[in-house]
Amino acid sequence: MASLLFRLGSFAARKAWTVVISWVVILGLGVGAFLALGGTLSNSFDIPGTASGEVIDELADKLPDTAGGTGTVVYQTENGEPFTDEQKKEISALAASAEDLDGVARVIDPFDAQQQQADQEQELTDGAAQIADGRAQLDAGQAQLDSGRTQLEDGIAQIDAGIAQAQAAGAPAQQITVLEGQKAALTSQLAALDAQQQTIDQNRDDLDANAEQLDLGTTLLDLTDGIGVVSDDGSTAIVNVSFVDPRLELSEEVKQGTISHFDDTAVEGTTVDFGTDIAQGVPEIFGIGEAIGLAFAAVVLIVMLGSLIGAALPIITAIVGVGVGVTSSLAFSGVVDMASVTPVLGVMLGLAVGIDYSLFIVNRHRKQLLAGSPVRESIGLATGTSGTAVVFAGATVIVALLALNVTGVPFLGLMGTVGAVCVAVAVLVAITLAPAILGLIGDRLLGKKARATVGKPHATGKPVKRMSTLRAVVTVLVSIVGLLIIAIPSMSMRLGLPDGGSEPSDSTSYRAFHAVNEQFGEGANGPLLVTATLDEAVSDDDLLATQVEVAQKLADQDDVVAVAPVATSDDNTLLAFQVLPAEGPNSASTEQLVQSIRSLPELDGGITLGVAGQAAVNIDISEALAGVLPLYLVVVVGLSLLIMIVVFRSLLVPVIATGGFVLSLFATYGLIVAVFQFGWGAEIIGLHSTGPILSFLPVILVGILFGLAMDYQLFLASGMREAYVHGASARDAVAQGFRAGRSVVIAAALIMVSVFGGFIFSESTIIRSIGFGLAFGVLLDAFVVRMLLMPALMHLLGKSAWWLPRWLDRLLPNVDMEGAALERDHPAVHTDSIPTVETPEPKTRAERKRRG
Repeated sequence: MASLLFRLGSFAARKAWTVVISWVVILGLGVGAFLALGGTLSNSFDIPGTASGEVIDELADKLPDTAGGTGTVVYQTENGEPFTDEQKKEISALAASAEDLDGVARVIDPFDAQQQQADQEQELTDGAAQIADGRAQLDAGQAQLDSGRTQLEDGIAQIDAGIAQAQAAGAPAQQITVLEGQKAALTSQLAALDAQQQTIDQNRDDLDANAEQLDLGTTLLDLTDGIGVVSDDGSTAIVNVSFVDPRLELSEEVKQGTISHFDDTAVEGTTVDFGTDIAQGVPEIFGIGEAIGLAFAAVVLIVMLGSLIGAALPIITAIVGVGVGVTSSLAFSGVVDMASVTPVLGVMLGLAVGIDYSLFIVNRHRKQLLAGSPVRESIGLATGTSGTAVVFAGATVIVALLALNVTGVPFLGLMGTVGAVCVAVAVLVAITLAPAILGLIGDRLLGKKARATVGKPHATGKPVKRMSTLRAVVTVLVSIVGLLIIAIPSMSMRLGLPDGGSEPSDSTSYRAFHAVNEQFGEGANGPLLVTATLDEAVSDDDLLATQVEVAQKLADQDDVVAVAPVATSDDNTLLAFQVLPAEGPNSASTEQLVQSIRSLPELDGGITLGVAGQAAVNIDISEALAGVLPLYLVVVVGLSLLIMIVVFRSLLVPVIATGGFVLSLFATYGLIVAVFQFGWGAEIIGLHSTGPILSFLPVILVGILFGLAMDYQLFLASGMREAYVHGASARDAVAQGFRAGRSVVIAAALIMVSVFGGFIFSESTIIRSIGFGLAFGVLLDAFVVRMLLMPALMHLLGKSAWWLPRWLDRLLPNVDMEGAALERDHPAVHTDSIPTVETPEPKTRAERKRRG
């Protein structure tokens, strides 16, 4: 590997303009592909196979009108007074005309919905009065009927008595016939009364049935109390827009068309804002904060390399690498769903590793120039030695990022792939474009003062003294305990996705979110969509009773404010309900409510419940990502351990490196939870709201931070191994390697922290939290684990740190990370060595064991 990179670096230095022009052409092709093929970015995240996804699929099959995406348009009066009739009329007109927009299925006019609700209440009131009147009329008719029946029965009894008397007295047959005729007439009248009684009974049964339906309707109306689209004070109204396409397939053109429809036609005296479902902005890829971070990185480079030209080179190569990697990736956004955070992550990684990787090669070349080495030969050797470390460090990061695809989460796998592409491009740029530019600038890489000292000794003259064992033990204990303390808040981590409350405070989504919170309750920003699936179709007569049964069961759950039926399938086998929780979509109570509904046993009649809606989707995504984190960690750590075993030809060094990373990772989680969830010091970074941690942030941090941590491990430990294989004792090698690599690692870590830190001040909470996690993750890992814990542990282990079974040593390829073969072939190319304290040769076995 080292020889191949030596030849590549030497070729780039000789054919400098060819290499530079080639990269310019590649960059141009990337930009052209993006402009020609690039599509829109999405702010939606989803995972196939979740519980809410199954509910949405069922809705799409039987209730397609409820399966499409939704949008929220919030109107408020500027003076806080109720809407005027003219304002209501204009808003209603806009709502009606919005149904003609492309991609819009239906629009709910808030004032029409309010009137319909009032009409329903009035109908129920009128129905109750009519039933009461009907009962009174039936009771009066029953009383009259009972009185007539009594009179007829008394008359018949009198006639029967008269007939008996006549027969006893021997009255003529004609007289008896007359009496029997009178009795027949009365009996006929009694039969008529029986018919009237049947009519009254039927009317009473009908009235009772109507009263039962009325009671069910009243109960259902009471359960919906709390769900509304016009505030109680009449100053705020919500226009709900339903789209044809599902949320994840909803195009940006349809969203923007909807926003323009309402925003372009002003309603005098009102303001209009839009929920995150349609107005969540795509974060800017590079802003002021990022520019400040890049400027700070430039300052570090100037201090490190001592010249403006030298400082500019890593930045230029990093920008070229980012341009190629990000534009090439964005060219595919027209054919795949790409989350808006994906290219930003590519920029973060591309800039950070691009600057660092070029810095490692430039710094090695600079030292060799100061030692008097020829320019081109020095470029080749710097590329072959430091370039080898760059390739393996980059390979570790790439493996960690590509492994995101094993999580089975499409948007996360794509993010990892784009990040891996940007890192791969950064590696290629570092080992080709950087040597080419170094060849062009020659010895101008050095400042005037530095050029005057070329060929003179540049060693400090101060010998390197190994640390004491007591100091090593104290360092290990303090480092581990400190990281564990910082990690404590991570035990309380809650995962979620950002809502409107986490948007920039001057954004329309933020204003809409808080307007709904204040006027309609927190739950109105994240209602749940609950489905009831029936084994057998319910009849139309029993439909209302079934709806009430399900709605009542849902209303009985904790933290439910209101329940309303919203749709029924044509075959009456699927019922849909809107459930308004007490708190917002990211609250712990709403999460518990979703779990409670899903765990309910089957209701009578074979009714099973399912939950969808944005809050449920967020919960499912968070749970799924939390579930794949252990698998991902095992895959990443396993693959990277194999790489490090090959590179260091050791078993314990990779184990130490990995154990230290786990400590710094959980400490980083702890800091993120403390700031973004607990709000500790949130005002320092301008964070105006707290909430759950971004659901995919822990997984992303594992991949990126592990790769970056191994970068610094490679550069520090390779220097230690170089000293060890060149004859230094194990503990002296730790001191020499640390002294040789610490300055460049410190500079590289500061550059990474500054680049990532610039993203902390992004307007997007997603970008802000990723930038924070990466910046502090690198800070903790580089300065606590790699600069303190790892050297102390290596000192305590002594030569056992480099132990490798002989059978495994024979199997592993020799990658020559230190470039020893190159240095033997090119003895004229060298850097000054660092002297070490001479120690006498150990005489006893015990002393040799202590020396390591």
